[in-house]
Parts: sequence; C-alpha cells; structure tokens
Amino acid sequence: MALSVSSLAAALSHLSLPSTSTSKPHQASLLRLRPSTSSRTVSLALRASAAEAAEPAEAGLPAEEVVAVEEEAEEDAPLGIALRKYVKQRLPGGFAAQRITATGRRKTAIARVVLQEGTGKVFINFRDAKEYLQGNPMWMEYCKVPLVTLGFENNYDVFVKVHGGGLSGQAQAICLGVARALVKISTANKVPLRSEGLLTRDTRIVERKKAGLKKARKRPQFSKR
Repeated sequence: MALSVSSLAAALSHLSLPSTSTSKPHQASLLRLRPSTSSRTVSLALRASAAEAAEPAEAGLPAEEVVAVEEEAEEDAPLGIALRKYVKQRLPGGFAAQRITATGRRKTAIARVVLQEGTGKVFINFRDAKEYLQGNPMWMEYCKVPLVTLGFENNYDVFVKVHGGGLSGQAQAICLGVARALVKISTANKVPLRSEGLLTRDTRIVERKKAGLKKARKRPQFSKR
C-alpha cells in the first residue's frame, strides 16, 4: 500500500506541473502586449504635440511671409477651381446674361456658346478645351473652324456649356454654336460661313433599335428548318 501511495503522489505531482508551466507564458504574453499599446499612445501624443507646435510657428511669421505661404497654397490648389472662378468673373450673371450667345446641336449634344473679345482661349464646362476634349486635335479643330475661316482665331474667347452625347458630337455642336454666334456679331460673316457649310445643322442621328432585331436593321439569321 505504501508503494501505491507514493506512486499516486508522484503522478499527481507530474499532473500539477503543466498547469503552472502554462500560466507563465500567458503572463509573459500579456506583459509583452502592454508596452506596444503604450508606445502607440506615446507616438500619437508626439505627433499631436508636433502639430500643435507647428501652428504657433506659422502664426508668429511676419506678414510678408504669411502672404507668401498663402500664395503657395493658392498655386497648389486644383486648376479646375481656378478656371471656374476665372470663367465666372468673365461671365457676370451667367451664360444667359451675355450679349453674344448661340446654341449648337449635333446628334444628342446641345452646346450653349458665348463669345467675348479675347485671345482665342476655349473653355468647355469650366475646363480647358484641350483637357475636356482629351487632347484630340480633330475635336479641338472643330471648336475653332468658324473663327479660323474668318481670321478671328486670336480675337475672341469661347465659353461653352455642353451636355448630352459624346465628345465628338459635342465638338461639332460647339462648331455650329460658334458659327451662329459670329453671325450675331455681324451679318457680313454669314456668307463665308454659309459657303463653308458651317451654318447647316447636321440632322443625322443614330437610328433606334427595333424589337426583334439585333440593332436598328440587323436581323437574326434566318433558319428554314
């Protein structure tokens, strides 16, 4: 019986060892996690203090340096915002309040055009024409064909609001709108523009798809059997 008691005591001692050994790694892991969270809070506090320190430094600058910083910020502003402000300054009261206006159409595109004396710049939907038309030389040429025909390519600035259709149709709608606006400036411009076909509205549009067909006129293949 003594041997059996000693063997049981030895077995119980072996069983108690894993419980003590498993508790230590958990404590160690918890101790390792705590410094990492504290380091994050310390780094965030350092960043916040650095930002707060930068604000008084800028506030203490002389007036000339402050103006220089503001000018640099304006230069870094998006170009689209500057162009929008410029167009609104040139068109007080909006497109409808201008004297020389005309409307051009092509396919499903509708363009409202305003002409003002200038240096030949073209703005479409408050953006530069080259950027709006993706640098396509043919579409850019459409916008200036009426001006080039009369030799006014450097005499007028063109402001356009256009919607509907694609870029090709919009460019041709702008061409018609510019030609009509030039006729409003002087009726003498009508003859050369008419001879070049720039005052004729192109009425061609995409024919609608029909029911039972693949496209406007394309039919499915006929099968006799």
